[in-house]
Amino acid sequence: QVQLVESGGGLVQAGGSLRLSCAASGRTDRVYATGWFRQAPEKEREFVGQIIWRSDTTSYADSVKGRFTISRDNAKNTVYLQMNSLKPEDTAVYYCVGTSGVGVGYDYWGQGTQVAVSS
Repeated sequence: QVQLVESGGGLVQAGGSLRLSCAASGRTDRVYATGWFRQAPEKEREFVGQIIWRSDTTSYADSVKGRFTISRDNAKNTVYLQMNSLKPEDTAVYYCVGTSGVGVGYDYWGQGTQVAVSS
């Protein structure tokens, strides 16, 4: 089993920045990629981006491309989501997710961390 614990959420003004962290523990050898989803009130859950551990290849949703960056600290088994130029529409609960392979869905989920962007 893999455990994911997020941290770093909070309140920020529009145009500001936040960095979320996701610490992975347990059977991290099973992790193929980790990423982020978000869910705003009364909206569907939305994919934000992910990073493949073996290659550090990243991918992002169009809504955050150019503003958000995912990176990884291999020694700490920690993934980061650097969010710049934040907009009120980025307000959501952000979830760290992990998958054990391609096409198998996200097996592992963190508890979520709230991000609020004021206008």
